[in-house]
Amino acid sequence: MPETNVSPTLVPVEPVEKDDALAVAEVARAGRAIKGEIAKRIIGQERVVAELLVALLARGHCLFVGVPGLAKTLLISTLAEVLHLKFQRIQFTPDLMPSDITGTDVLEEDHATGRRSFRFIKGPVFANLVLADEINRTPPKTQAALLQSMQEQRVTAGGTTHDLPPPFLVLATQNPIEQEGTYPLPEAQLDRFMLQIDVGYPSESEELEIVRRATSAARPTLERALSPERILALQELVLRVPVADHVVRYAVQLVRASRPVPEAPAWVREFLAYGAGPRASQFLILGAKARAILDGRYAASVEDVRALALPTLQHRLVLNFQAESQGITAAALVQKLLGAVAV
Repeated sequence: MPETNVSPTLVPVEPVEKDDALAVAEVARAGRAIKGEIAKRIIGQERVVAELLVALLARGHCLFVGVPGLAKTLLISTLAEVLHLKFQRIQFTPDLMPSDITGTDVLEEDHATGRRSFRFIKGPVFANLVLADEINRTPPKTQAALLQSMQEQRVTAGGTTHDLPPPFLVLATQNPIEQEGTYPLPEAQLDRFMLQIDVGYPSESEELEIVRRATSAARPTLERALSPERILALQELVLRVPVADHVVRYAVQLVRASRPVPEAPAWVREFLAYGAGPRASQFLILGAKARAILDGRYAASVEDVRALALPTLQHRLVLNFQAESQGITAAALVQKLLGAVAV
């Protein structure tokens, strides 16, 4: 049976009630507090932190791409500490097996009766915040172990399905694909990441401050900003944020314009093998809602969609040989899409 791209979390939106309006103001305050706590350890990277918070409220997984040493792992562990979430780090290596992630059944014997039975031992995926560190250093077979958990928040092992603890978020780091010892992520798994967040080098002033802090004895103490229960409530709030029809239409048109079908622009057919699917449209709207309430606004706008177009679409565009031979990137094509699709 073909896989459906319709997310069960997309429900008709309702007008923002008085309590929701107060909650939106709380989200904006909490967002500022979280950023302030993260800034005690992470210098700069304001865009990266902002997009991470959008994904958190929209229940979206994130793929962080950047060279080693840019504090990707530190950022994720810091977020878990600030939010008081159960955190697990999985170091992806070439010899990692799927059961090392999801868990395994072990055979146990009752010494009193002599009866044997299987007991499931949970793997590190059973956490609120799972760091898949250097996810592209393990073969696709092991990468695929996260597919069910990322989509359904469940794990099936030995014919039994186990629910994962909410809230559940996979934050993966990836080295640039050109480095040795890396494997490309399957398209099915890439599509399950809401955002691909590119992490760049710090500015000179930021790097100076990083070196000063990292080489000193001072270790800042972080304060808790939100509880796991409150995060779940705010994730539900995102679903109730109103969004106008023209905003939804713009998101859908942007995604549909990325597909190399006969009616697509010539440059789309020239450089793309595949475009983004309907899941991208859903994530654009969910992300726009989350971005709006983090800004203290009660409704998502076209500008929210445009602001999230690059991290939402770039990992979903499959370039053909023509684009690769000319050095054209997915990011450049997303910018071209933004200029081609009328608001």
